[in-house]
Amino acid sequence: MIKRLIKADKKLVVKFAVSLFLTILFAFVFVGLRSYAAETGANAAVTAENTTDTANGGTQQDQNTSGYLDNPAQSVGQNPGASVLQQVIGVDASQPLEIIILMTLIALLPSMMIMMTCFARIVIVLGFLRSAMQTQNTPPNMVLTGLALFLTIFIMAPVFKEINEVAYEPYANEQITTQEALERASVPLKKFMLKQTSNDDLEFFVELSKTEVPEGGMTDEYKENDLPLTTIIPSFMLSELKRAFQMGFMIFLPFLIIDIVVGSTLMSMGMMMLPPAMISMPFKILVFVLADGWNLMVGSLVTSYNL
Repeated sequence: MIKRLIKADKKLVVKFAVSLFLTILFAFVFVGLRSYAAETGANAAVTAENTTDTANGGTQQDQNTSGYLDNPAQSVGQNPGASVLQQVIGVDASQPLEIIILMTLIALLPSMMIMMTCFARIVIVLGFLRSAMQTQNTPPNMVLTGLALFLTIFIMAPVFKEINEVAYEPYANEQITTQEALERASVPLKKFMLKQTSNDDLEFFVELSKTEVPEGGMTDEYKENDLPLTTIIPSFMLSELKRAFQMGFMIFLPFLIIDIVVGSTLMSMGMMMLPPAMISMPFKILVFVLADGWNLMVGSLVTSYNL
């Protein structure tokens, strides 16, 4: 099976091997640096204690030395296995496997954030626009992705501002814990996603997850406070895909009419060997420019979100 995979896609296998090697290497380097820092701190603490005890006559030094030999962990004053990551997110940095899991979650975080914002709808609609105009790789993928990213920041700015006010600033000022900050940050995201999610999609995933619904039905308070993100996120993604394809269909219609007119004209003139796309593409670009298509496209995308 491995030989077949290597023959099918060698580049993918090489990239996976390199990524795995670098992840393991970074994990061991991080653990080594942490062990060295802990050992250096312990030595510095012991040296400071010995210096203080020597100044006081040497009596206390003997007691501390015997205590250090009896219980070395208590002499340092902290558990050697403790770390900042363990205190913050409950991950022990002395365990390479947990570091690999943490790095994997960090690698998946951008994808999760992209699917929880309006990025997916925007980039899909822009892709439909390029396909309808038949301009191949113009605009290039990098331009479309950058435009979608900054439009996402523009649309999500009120949500990010609310998250900063209710979750990040209190957490930075040490007024709330990490868990409370995460719970507060999820509320604005839930509100945003629920506004864009249709009731049919939400009910569909609620039934699939077998979530118990209260007798009064799914009220707004129940959706925002009690409904989990594991149900809201896939419902939001499905609704976003549906709206993106609906907008893509509407984009294709005017360009399809141009293709039909150009194709009928060429057939009536007997120019059947001439590709219709070669003639229709300049007309599509002309119509799009004259109609100020970019402003219409961006305006439609921004106003399609009920903010």
